[in-house]
Amino acid sequence: MTEAELKQLITQICNQKCEKQTIEIKKAAKGNPERLYDTLSSFSNQTGGGILVFGIDEKNNYDICGVYDAQDLQVQVTNAALQMEPVVRPVFTVTQWENGKMVVCAEISECEPENKPCFYKAAGRIRGSYVRVGEADVPMTEYEIYSYEVYKRKIRDELRPIERATRNDFNEDILNGYFSKLRLAKPQLAKHNEDRIMQLQGLTDNNIPTVAGLMLFSDYPQAFFPQMSITAMVVNGTQIGIPGDNGERFVDNKRLEGTIPQMLEDALIFVRRNIRNAVIIDESGKRTDKPEYPLVAVREIILNALIHRDYSVHTEDSPIRVILYSDRLVVENPGGIYGRLTVNDLGKMPADTRNPFIAGNLEVLLNTENRFSGIPTVYAEMEKAGLQPPVFESFRGNFKVTLYNERKQVDAAVSTNGQAQDRILQFCKTPKTKEEIADILNIETPYYVVTKYLKPLIEAGRLAMTIPEKPKSKHQKYYTV
Repeated sequence: MTEAELKQLITQICNQKCEKQTIEIKKAAKGNPERLYDTLSSFSNQTGGGILVFGIDEKNNYDICGVYDAQDLQVQVTNAALQMEPVVRPVFTVTQWENGKMVVCAEISECEPENKPCFYKAAGRIRGSYVRVGEADVPMTEYEIYSYEVYKRKIRDELRPIERATRNDFNEDILNGYFSKLRLAKPQLAKHNEDRIMQLQGLTDNNIPTVAGLMLFSDYPQAFFPQMSITAMVVNGTQIGIPGDNGERFVDNKRLEGTIPQMLEDALIFVRRNIRNAVIIDESGKRTDKPEYPLVAVREIILNALIHRDYSVHTEDSPIRVILYSDRLVVENPGGIYGRLTVNDLGKMPADTRNPFIAGNLEVLLNTENRFSGIPTVYAEMEKAGLQPPVFESFRGNFKVTLYNERKQVDAAVSTNGQAQDRILQFCKTPKTKEEIADILNIETPYYVVTKYLKPLIEAGRLAMTIPEKPKSKHQKYYTV
């Protein structure tokens, strides 16, 4: 950050009078703040990192109070950063404000995924790991820490052997069908005997069934994992809790159990039964039914939830949820995005796979592809159906996909513009540059994005600039209000 950019940031903070997801303010007028490790940890663990600003008094109407000693402050912050694991390397910028006071900022970069969570060594990984929630630094939960450890240490929860299960718990008819398909799909593997194949495919461990084996081939997997199922429900209205005319909470509500292929089939039957169909009659008089949501897209998001959910002991009591509201279909599964990717990368590059053995075996069982084609398919199917783009959200411990049933208007330009604006507002929950926004809209000219989409959203009060006093700044970013 340059000194000019720091001054712009100070102006923005004083005008908006608030901290943010990526900005933490410290007074530091009478000495170095005693507790920095929580923010150093949370910014290091956060996508994109964050900025510490010293010399602003939040409790005194964001007065520029200045720091006690700019040089010593940098030394003390650096010493604190050396107490982190992995070590944090702040990048400092110092500027003198109009009142003669010195303000210091420390930019904290995001850790590499394989090094997360960053924590305060003296407190240990469990007590010293933090995550940023709004403008607060919050201790990580045990599961949040574990979710990072899974990727770092390449823990395969799907390969966890279940001691109370035996080979007799497998359905022999399903297994025989699997081996028949395997001979065609993977002839080199099929040369081994069945016990060796099951070991190599992650279905058994020393002849003891694994989580993957039971979820794919057991007569009844829920005998071992009662909540590793799907809860499917139809809600009266746009939110849960609004009763129907007869006081009912759900129009339809069902728990779907069985193997992964069985739950996928039953979930699609449930959705087909509960969505509306439009009758389309072409010029020749031929009648076709157009479902409320494209079923290919619905299948993809439910299959992705079953393949990529977290199968660890931490989420054994958490089912996948399929919820039909009057205006949208939501699918949620335990476990956020695994590995290095972010939501914005989905479908653009190969993802790290949490459960590669389940994914690989389903390629044989269902002829599915494990080549990151699912997300592009969902986008394409929604576009072909004339619907808004899907919305993907990832939290530490939960992944959510939303399909909206609002179709394009007669005026295609108006509809497309509205879809783009909705996508921008979803994307800009954290500040983004015009180039990043143009990229997600697949538009080559950022200037066109500014004039066509961003300015109307700013004028409507739905979008704001991080540097409003310099709208043409090359460092300008946009965020959802």
